Amino acid sequence: MKLASLLWLNIVKPDEKMRAQSILPALPILGAHGARILQSNDDGWAELYIRSLNTALNDAGHDVVLSAPAENKSGSGSTDQEPSPRTSPCEYNSCPANSGPIGTNATNMRLNWVNSFPVTSVRYGIDTIAPPFWNGQAPELVVSGPNVGSNLFLAVPFSGTVGVAVYASHEAGIPALAFSGASDGNLAFDTNPVPARSTVYAQLATQLTNAVLDSGAPYLPPDVFLNVNFPKVEGDCTDPSKFKWVLSRINPGVFSDRDVETCGTDRLPTETSVIDAGGCQISVSVGDSTDKTTAPAEKQAVVLQKLGSLLTCVS
Repeated sequence: MKLASLLWLNIVKPDEKMRAQSILPALPILGAHGARILQSNDDGWAELYIRSLNTALNDAGHDVVLSAPAENKSGSGSTDQEPSPRTSPCEYNSCPANSGPIGTNATNMRLNWVNSFPVTSVRYGIDTIAPPFWNGQAPELVVSGPNVGSNLFLAVPFSGTVGVAVYASHEAGIPALAFSGASDGNLAFDTNPVPARSTVYAQLATQLTNAVLDSGAPYLPPDVFLNVNFPKVEGDCTDPSKFKWVLSRINPGVFSDRDVETCGTDRLPTETSVIDAGGCQISVSVGDSTDKTTAPAEKQAVVLQKLGSLLTCVS
């Protein structure tokens, strides 16, 4: 039997501690900007951050399918390897041992795991898992994360969260967003009560996702992903309305061509400097999917035009 066919056989029973989840309707009613969104990450399919975002995206009217690693695969970059059968339970006992190479949640078949790396999980999501929910159509957008911990500058090439977005945008030609949050500490999908950091990151990620979609297709230039880093959720930065979005670059631009002109300069702040500046500022870097560095000025300009009403200058 082909591996793709095994997907529908490996329906895993949720752990006894799992809270009941509503089964999504087969034909969801989408909002004004409802879109087909594929989710993935590198912290694993049962990590709280990705599940909080899944709820927020669905609540916003999107048609969402999740395909992520069976366990934490942080730091695996763009590694891609065919999945193998599990011999132990998935992270947080979210699937039983000996449950095959890929599987799905018993009460919500739009939540899926792949026993391999983040890039493999998004590849399976694009090619195998998601299309049956969308009458064979591809995702309109891939959303990766939020990662548990920041992905800034030197961490970017090694990030599985970024690897997912790079694969989607470069190999599959699907626009992609990679979200990461500085408030770290891994949490299970059934953590109760849900801490503010998970809810706030989900709300912020949904806000930017909606802004990208509302800007109209094509949502991003070819071979571009957005690397978005949230500061810690603490102190004054616990209300989503207090956060500010700043266009940034991944790597320092000492020897680079000039950036798009904005905020009175043609050199964007680095994403690290935006986060270090405090003030609830979020860095939004326009990444080049061919090498995981900063995209050129002409592609930055497209993003600036699309998201200009949301963006502000670093302070």
